[in-house]
Amino acid sequence: MKLTPEQERILEGKEGATKQKAIRLLIDLGEAAGAKRLVSVVSAHVSGVSPLTGGDGLIKFLKDLTAGGKSETAVETTLNSAGCDRTKFEEMDIPVKDYVKKQQTILDAYENLGINLTLSCTPYDNLNVEGNASWAESNAVCFANSYTKLRTNRESGLSAIATSICGFTPEYGLLFDENRIPNLKVTVNCELDEPVDYSILGDWIGKQIQPKWKIEYGPIPHIFGIKSLNSECRKALTAAAANYGSPMLFVDGFTENPKKTNLNAELIFTKSDLEKRYSELAPKEIVDLITIGCPQASYEEVQRTAELLNGKQIPKGRLWLFTSSDNFERANKKGFIKMVEDAGGLVLRETCPEVVHYNHSKIKHILTNSMKAEHYLKSGLNSINTSVMKLSDCVEHAISPKLVTNKQSLSKDKKIAKHLVSEKTKQIGDITINGKGLKSQNKWNVKGEALVTDVPITFLGFVNRNTGVIEEEGHPLNGQSMAKKILIFPKGSGSTVAPYVLLGLFYNGNGPMAIINTDLDQQTIPACSLLGVPYAHSFDDNPCQTVNNGDKIKLKLKNGKVKLETLSRA
Repeated sequence: MKLTPEQERILEGKEGATKQKAIRLLIDLGEAAGAKRLVSVVSAHVSGVSPLTGGDGLIKFLKDLTAGGKSETAVETTLNSAGCDRTKFEEMDIPVKDYVKKQQTILDAYENLGINLTLSCTPYDNLNVEGNASWAESNAVCFANSYTKLRTNRESGLSAIATSICGFTPEYGLLFDENRIPNLKVTVNCELDEPVDYSILGDWIGKQIQPKWKIEYGPIPHIFGIKSLNSECRKALTAAAANYGSPMLFVDGFTENPKKTNLNAELIFTKSDLEKRYSELAPKEIVDLITIGCPQASYEEVQRTAELLNGKQIPKGRLWLFTSSDNFERANKKGFIKMVEDAGGLVLRETCPEVVHYNHSKIKHILTNSMKAEHYLKSGLNSINTSVMKLSDCVEHAISPKLVTNKQSLSKDKKIAKHLVSEKTKQIGDITINGKGLKSQNKWNVKGEALVTDVPITFLGFVNRNTGVIEEEGHPLNGQSMAKKILIFPKGSGSTVAPYVLLGLFYNGNGPMAIINTDLDQQTIPACSLLGVPYAHSFDDNPCQTVNNGDKIKLKLKNGKVKLETLSRA
């Protein structure tokens, strides 16, 4: 990678240790991605703010990064949703000791870095810039690439921070026209009437993705058959698709047409698919809490909620409406916030449903209008039974707490596993294959047991952040721990907060001793780069297929090259 004189100065540490760490991370990522240079950006958006999602790994990392005192960002930078509305913490009834203190520690660290505490997961609202960007937050990446004039790769929270500090990002992937092309075709053969329909479609597309498909930068669907697409529906569709790694999408008639395609499959979404999912997602037991706005509710969504509640009365605090501070102020001027609160609802700023630590003794079943919320609320983040309905139905359940009286267990109905089909077969005979290391890592030797899968791993919510055990029903490695293993997998999927789960595992001693990816992983590389964890990629043969789960292997890095050998395999 060719660096400018300014970038060389930063790498040499002449502009401080914080910038030096940041640019070293970006160079590692860029080299692994085959980037030839670092380019300037016009915007950065950083994810990883809540104590729930970032955990102790985030707090320790930020303390280390800001140990040198206050800093200034090199580019306009916004910050993702926090874990609570600090002005309404008591109403949220979060039963975690020092939760607000931990949240404030995180926010103070970001502020010391010069990052704007916008605390919104919808930085695209009222956006008026164009050019290269470095955005984390999966839904924001997908929305920006699909509907705005920004171009961003699917950054992790760590790489977005690094870009914020330096003002540069590696030039690769979705910054180039040739990579912004659809890799699957989706035909919608039914009417989509309201935002939740689109949310279900995005989630359905994600559940069809097969590990065998070659989709280097994630699934990029080209969707045909949609007849209308307002701002709420755009947000709902991209947010749900982003749960499964989609960094952008095309919608015929509503986005620019792609210059070419590289299709892995053609999918057809029918009325029966939509109706089936609504049936599966409907509440089967009494709902304890209704959450609206994930990602944070747009002005229009706040207005619709207020109008549905106008003149009605619900049990106080039974409905939580999440929105950004900007949309809160707009809606407040029109009287919509008062309408919601007069009805008994709680309107929250700064936070989002998926990043809140709920009181599990009181809240065992949440109803929402978002498949993004459903995806993470039922995951290991909160492990709460979650149902999904249209906004009007959600409001009806808020008004009538006993609307569902069937005490049928949700265990069978609600855990709809993805089709995670592995194509691994057991290999015999010892092998030696060669790959590459990270630019910042010079020499290491590692011996240990391999933990191998050809299916991506979702770290946030599906990997236990204390033990390293994979907890995803349907995953080939479900129930197995990555602690002290040599972890071999294609790449991470899901949230851009994934690196903080890894950092936390490395800090507490339950992380893998080394990591190998077969695809470019913007989530894993930054964590390994920062902490010097042995990392390898780009092997001449696919280690996800050639190495067996449980093999004893040896890895050796020398002069940028990595040799992998199996030891005494039958």
